[in-house]
Amino acid sequence: MADWRDELARWLAPFVGRFGHKARRRMCPLYVAGLIGPGDRKSVGPMAERVAPGDYDRLHHFVSDGVWDEGPLEFELAIEADKRVGGADAFLVIDDTALPKKGTHSVGVGPQYASALGKTANCQTLVSLTLARGEVPVMVGLRLFLPEAWTGDEARLERAGVPAEYRSPRTKSEIALAELDRLIAAGVRFGTVLADAGYGMGAEFRQALSARSLAWAVGVPRHQKVYPRGVELVFSVAGRGRPRKHHLPNVLSASAEDTLARAKWRMLAWRKGTKGPLKARFAAVRVRVADGPPQRIGDKGMQHMPGEEVWLVGERRASGEQKYYLANLPADADLKTLAATIKARWLCEQAHQQLKEELGLDHFEGRSWRGLHRHALMAMIAYAFLQHLRLAAASGGKKNLGRPASADAADHPKSRRRRPGPRSALPLPALPPATPKTAQLKVPK
Repeated sequence: MADWRDELARWLAPFVGRFGHKARRRMCPLYVAGLIGPGDRKSVGPMAERVAPGDYDRLHHFVSDGVWDEGPLEFELAIEADKRVGGADAFLVIDDTALPKKGTHSVGVGPQYASALGKTANCQTLVSLTLARGEVPVMVGLRLFLPEAWTGDEARLERAGVPAEYRSPRTKSEIALAELDRLIAAGVRFGTVLADAGYGMGAEFRQALSARSLAWAVGVPRHQKVYPRGVELVFSVAGRGRPRKHHLPNVLSASAEDTLARAKWRMLAWRKGTKGPLKARFAAVRVRVADGPPQRIGDKGMQHMPGEEVWLVGERRASGEQKYYLANLPADADLKTLAATIKARWLCEQAHQQLKEELGLDHFEGRSWRGLHRHALMAMIAYAFLQHLRLAAASGGKKNLGRPASADAADHPKSRRRRPGPRSALPLPALPPATPKTAQLKVPK
């Protein structure tokens, strides 16, 4: 136990150095240690009893009311994540996670769809950004989404202490793009942005990623319209009246489902799970996505014109479920690369689960905007520390704890392979059997 606490104190030094007040410099390591250490409940009261007896008020003040800026700590977290798992072969996964809540006073709470529960429930929704490489995720962003019931109630926003710049309505995609820009400005390196259909179905979101010259692979609904790759824009001949002023596509768009119905499907394995290789059938074709300006086309009414040329990828799972994706990866990308890229998104689900089950992300009992985001930030810092230990163990033990895991990755691909090493001193329990097999984190029990 003493070993990991000593290493935590050393590792947290850049974060602690961002605080000017000595009380905050002492409370930050205590809060992070409370999240990592033993105990089933990771709210302020139980943690204070375990790590700071008699200091409940100071620990509570630190996370809920203290006058300090979270920005410098978020920047340090971005730097640390980039050192460990950043690089051209890293993924940045955009998703959201729900925190079930009772009552109506906690900031952002309300009836919302919770993917973890598979239904609409009373909860808070956090937009998340996860940097991942080599099956090692590090959470780098958690920002609360405010439903319309909140953004339209100024008194409610005031009571929860929501900053003025976050009170106007923002979609989850807009929140995600703002966080993405923050990470780019911090110098975080990644190769491809991944997101599910909740984000990928929006043409504005996909176009915003392309405008930033980013590679992306996102889920889309089965009815997403696409054109054949070879679609041409022509002037149709008007039977009477004035000639047309705008080009029209020479073929109509079709749904993703219909477009792939005639494609060649192949069985592929993209990763080894706890019960063997994870497999599904995949198909992919190059298309022009129908997200250009709308134009009236004959009796079909307003139709979107052809936009960017991308890959349309389909997945048929053993359960019979079918999924569809768009990706702007290079035209020479093979099907296995497309499948492996798309399926890398599961890493954020692993991070969500471990942050909740082991580090108490959903245990915060305060109601304020500031308190919730600071608790989430401390949980992300604790998770990054555990991944730091995991990578150190995989690369040979404690003697390498200070070396960035990605320092040699660009020049020496073999350095990314996990080698046998001592198990981390902080065990996280194994994930449920249905989750793909990964190296395990550990926390003391």
